[in-house]
Amino acid sequence: KKSEQELKDEEMELFTKYYVEWKGGRKSDNTSYTNIPRFYYRLPAEDEVLLQKLREESRAVFLQRKSRELLDNEELQNLWFLLDKHQTSPMIGEEAMINYENFLKVGEKAGPKCKQFFTAKIFAKLLHNDPYGRISIMQFFNYVMRKG
Repeated sequence: KKSEQELKDEEMELFTKYYVEWKGGRKSDNTSYTNIPRFYYRLPAEDEVLLQKLREESRAVFLQRKSRELLDNEELQNLWFLLDKHQTSPMIGEEAMINYENFLKVGEKAGPKCKQFFTAKIFAKLLHNDPYGRISIMQFFNYVMRKG
């Protein structure tokens, strides 16, 4: 049988061991922190010409890619034409409305650049107190112009 002092010493030893492991005193098997991607890169100094050129070129490529994703004037006109063609009656005053079924039809015909705007989430975001469950074509078109 162990004495009370031996039990206390053993308990303290186990406590210290687990506390040190928990605090990170030893290297643990979990090295996921080494896989965190780097998110900050310092700006190149004035004498680092190559790094400055690389930064400018990557920024230009990024902006070109983003501008290709934007809808041009012809695509916007086509979208408006399709929305107008598929409007759902009755109108509310002067405002043309569209229901979800026709909204999806327009989404299929509008082209790949517009596909991102024809989601249930966006329809629900623009849905207000219409008794027929429709959204305003003008509000949707304005949303596309702001976001696209």
